[in-house]
Order: sequence, then structure tokens, then C-alpha cells
Amino acid sequence: MDWLQALFLALIQGLTEFLPISSSAHLILASKVLQWQDQGLAFDVAVHVGTLTAVLVYFRKEVVEMISAWFKAVLGGKPTANSRLAWAVIFGTIPVGLFGLFLEAFDIVDLYLRETYVIAITTIIFGLLLWYAERQYKGKSPEQFKDEYQLRWRDIFTIGGAQALALIPGTSRSGITMTAAALLGFSRTAAARYSFLLSIPAIVLPGGLKGIQLAQEGAKFDWDFLILGIVVSALSAFACIHLFLKWLEKIGFMPFVWYRLILGVVLFAIVFMS
Repeated sequence: MDWLQALFLALIQGLTEFLPISSSAHLILASKVLQWQDQGLAFDVAVHVGTLTAVLVYFRKEVVEMISAWFKAVLGGKPTANSRLAWAVIFGTIPVGLFGLFLEAFDIVDLYLRETYVIAITTIIFGLLLWYAERQYKGKSPEQFKDEYQLRWRDIFTIGGAQALALIPGTSRSGITMTAAALLGFSRTAAARYSFLLSIPAIVLPGGLKGIQLAQEGAKFDWDFLILGIVVSALSAFACIHLFLKWLEKIGFMPFVWYRLILGVVLFAIVFMS
């Protein structure tokens, strides 16, 4: 891997991790189209550390309040909106954890789901589903919808179950969780905020397992590339989160729907021409 590849992949990871367009699909496709060698497990961990840092810094106030309220509730205190939201993040992570273990046990993703045509199909299908979810916002104000503090058990496990589908490349973790939340009656901003909070354990768990794997293998790292990956992915992800939440209620999900549909068509063209 050279400096250009490291910079480009870190930027892609940071810009696409929290947008409803699938970061994994873009990373896979960039390597295929540009014929780059696999960036390696260590670099994957580094850029995910970067995006994790971004979401933790951006939601630092909320995360601290949620953790504090959760511990107080567990130790016998009165449940609060923040403690319930913390539980919503914990239980919403269970489906993706279980599904991830299943896919990992049989190596399903690497063997069958990283093909370009699979990414094209999921890109289009879940783009159309996002379009369907966007339709309900037409002519209504955000105040007419629920916020993330009004999550019920059905909502939590439905959105969590949807998040599990994001292990299929091209689905988009943020895209499918926002879609599910929108269909359940949450505002665009609430759907995005809960999706971003759900990303914290969704990044920590697989990233931690990969880190343990690297430690057990006694891998040697090129720290210059890893530090570049962390910094670039963190800065670009932070900017992406801020601008996305700032503009979401104004622009809606349709720009991302159109992007996914165009990308899906391009991917099918690549499949048929190869």
C-alpha cells in the first residue's frame, strides 16, 4: 500500500461510514476498480478506530449522560430517558452480533457476498426501500414524528434486526437502520442519531475482535500508514456527521436514493462488461 491508497481509502471510510450509501461497498469497489492490493486487516482496524473516534467525540455529551444514567439505573436508581436510550443501544446491537457470528462461522461474506453483482443488487434494493421510507415525510414537519427517546422494544429489535442485514456488502449499516427507523415513525434526525449511536458498539465489537486477532498473530505494523488512516477517517467522518445532521431535514434522503440507484446501474454495467 502506498500513501495515495492509504489516504484515499481512509477518506472513503470516513465519508461513507455514516451516510446511507455503504462504506464496505465503496472500499471493496475502490480496490477492484483501481486494482489495488488488499489494504490489510491492520489498516481496516485503523480506519474504524478513526470513525469510532469521530462519533464518540461528536456525541460525547450524549454518551457520557447515557453511561452515567445507565449505571445509576442498574445500581437501583430511577430509570431516565438517557438510561433507556443506553439500553436501546445495547439491545439494538444484539441482532447484528448474533448474525455476525453466524456469517463468520461459515465465512459466508468472504465466500459469497463480496461479488460486484451482489453489491449492485443490495445497493439498488435498499436504495428503493429508503425511497419508500422517505415518502412518509412529504408535507409533514419533524415535530409530527417520534424522537430517539421514544424508542419501544419493538422499535429497538426491528431496527437492530435491520442493522444485521448491513453485514451484507452494499446494504449500508446507517442506511438500513435509518430506513427502519423512518418506517417506524421516527423523524429523519432521530433516525440518524439513533443509527450513529448504534454504530459505536457495531464498530467496537468487530474492531476489537480484529485487534485481538492481530495481536495473536504477532503482526508488525507500518505505523505511518495506520496513523494517517486514523486521522483522515476521523476528521472526514466528524465533518460528515456534522453536515449530515445539519442538512438532513432540509434535503431528506432522496439525494442518497438517487446516488444508490445510479451507483447500482454503474455496478451492473461493470459486471456485464467484465
